[in-house]
Formats: sequence, C-alpha cells, structure tokens
Amino acid sequence: MAEDKLNSVRPKFVDKVSRPLIGQLLDDLLLDRVVTRGEKDYVLDKDNLRDEMARRLIDTVTPKGDTASQKMIDHIQLRDPMFCSDLGLSFAPEPKKQQEWSTSLIPTTTNFWKKNQNDPDIYPGTKESIGNRVALLITNIKFANKKGNRNGAEKDEQNMKNLLTGLGYEVVNHTDLTGEEIDKAIIEFSKHPKLEGTDSVVVVIMSHGKLGFVYGVNHFPNKPDVFPTDNIYKHLGSEKCPALLDKPKIIIIQACRRAVIEEDAPMPDVQSDDMDQPGLSPSADDEDMEDDSYRIVHKEKDFICLLSCTPDTVSYRHAIRGAVLIQYIVEVFNTFSHSDHLEELFRKVLQRFEGFATGQCTQMASKDRCTITKHFYFYPGL
Repeated sequence: MAEDKLNSVRPKFVDKVSRPLIGQLLDDLLLDRVVTRGEKDYVLDKDNLRDEMARRLIDTVTPKGDTASQKMIDHIQLRDPMFCSDLGLSFAPEPKKQQEWSTSLIPTTTNFWKKNQNDPDIYPGTKESIGNRVALLITNIKFANKKGNRNGAEKDEQNMKNLLTGLGYEVVNHTDLTGEEIDKAIIEFSKHPKLEGTDSVVVVIMSHGKLGFVYGVNHFPNKPDVFPTDNIYKHLGSEKCPALLDKPKIIIIQACRRAVIEEDAPMPDVQSDDMDQPGLSPSADDEDMEDDSYRIVHKEKDFICLLSCTPDTVSYRHAIRGAVLIQYIVEVFNTFSHSDHLEELFRKVLQRFEGFATGQCTQMASKDRCTITKHFYFYPGL
C-alpha cells in the first residue's frame, strides 16, 4: 500500500529531503490536484524550517490515501531517483506484457464448437449454417466532391473482404454508391437466397457520414446525398426479412457522426471520415391461442452495431494503412475470434481505442442498438 510505504519512510524523508525538492514536489502535487494552493502555502510558510516543511508535506499527503501517496512516490522517483532509492521506495515494476496480434485468423477447434452446440445461451451454428454465411460490404472511396476522397479506404475494403471470407462469409461487395444505391443494395441483400440457411449476416458500410446518416458518393454540403442508417434495421428486421428471424445481424459502420462533413484532420497522414408500420401486438383473444405456429415477433431483435466513433465526433483513417477501426477489428478478430464471442470481441476493439491518440486526434468506437440475446461465435476455420 502506497500510504503505508510513505509513512514507513517518514523519519528518513524528514531527515534527508532537500528544500528545493520539497518545492518541486509541491508544484507537481498541485498540478495533480493532490494538494491545494492553501496546503502548498501551509507547507512553505516562511517561518518553517526545512524539516518542518518535510513533516507538513508528508503529513498532508498520506491521509489522502493510496492514490495521493503513490503520486508523491512517483514524483520523488522522477525528481530524484537516487534519493528515492535511498528511501527504499524505488521498485522495478513488472513489465506489462505486450499483446501480440495475429496477422491471420487463428482457427477454432472442433471440440470448442461441439461443446457450444447444446448451450441455450449460444446462438446455434451448424456446419451447414456456417457454410451459408453471407456478408454485405459497401465501401465509398471516390466522391464527386474530390475533397471527400477517402485515401486508404482501398486497404479497408481489402482487409474487411479478407477477414469476412476467412470467417466463412460469402462477400457481396459494392464500391462507390450513392445514398439511394446503398439503400437498394441492402434491400437486394435482404432477399439473398442464402439467408434462409445462414446462422448470421454481417453488413459493413464505410464512407463519410454524420449522426444517423452515411454519405453517398454524390454528397455536397448544399446538395445532400445520404443514406439513413436506420434503414438497415428496417430492411433486415423481422417484418421485411423473416429469413433472418432469431439470427445475429452484425453491423459495422466506419463513418463520422458529426453534423457536417470535416476536411482532412491536422495530421498529414491521418484523415477524418466526417464528410411507419405499426408493431405487432396481441389482441385479447390471443391469450387463449393454442396453435403452436402462432408467434409474435419483435420488429428489431438480434442486432448489434459497432460504430467507429461516438455521437458528435469524428473517426480517423490513415492514408496508407486505412481506418483505425478496421485495423483494430482485423487485429482483434484474427487473434481472438477462435475463442471469444462477438460482444467480447467488440469490447476488445473498444479497449484498443483507450490508448489511441495521434497529435490532437482522439477517437472512441461505440456499440449501438444491441439486441442480441445470446453469445455468438464465428468458429473460424471450422
């Protein structure tokens, strides 16, 4: 415990700490908001001798607990490593093991797949249904407004195609669509003959966008060309697409979610991607229904969506390596999809963004409209 450590070296600290180091530590702790300006003045009172300053400093910090005490220890280590070692506070932290990311999909084992087959909390995945998997991939790269061209998106398209194919999906691929064409592509996909036999579908859309919309390639600020992302749920929901009833529908959208399209981000190689039918309801007579074929279905169920950023923020794409989100998805899925279920994979993708920062560019992906009720596994290589 840091508080106990600091208390244990109090006599030695008071005896040996220098006046300049006391001042430096107070400046550091003030910036950390461990001490207040009043507490700093209390320690540095002009009538205090050096040892009294030292006592006041350590007795101000330690009652504030382990976090405050650890910050003081860290500052002693940075300011005067030899003194810190003399106090016995120096330690060699155990190095954090760096995650090694697989460059290709690690195959699942037959035993793992068999073990999951009778689990009611896992979506069923037979070899036949896995063999009928199909995915829709839409990538907008070149725009009528050339300022909107998405350099590096070709890499994203290829990376996603490789990943989806490796996960057993037949990929229906479209490039450079208008908003209306995106809508038509999803409607056409909802009628794909494989949907009856599949265990899941994946829809990936990569473009510019704003909150609730993805931009088509003919988009201009004064002449919008947009696709409402809500239409995905309408076209693939239970009313319009009964073939996907009770099957996971996985949506990945790489696009900004601000009100307006952004120009290139400030870093030279990093760019921004910012450019009613009533529900079914039972009647009173339904309570006595005995026909097992009668069933009320939810309009929207078994969806999960991963968005490249949170509302009112932008997402970034490297001009050569492609979008940050797609890079992270490929790394995480390659490494863990043989053993982790879908929501855990998405959690690990989000976790990658905790350390993402490039200059002034920050980004956090987000999970949206999650209505999946069980765990879903990809079983790569089965």
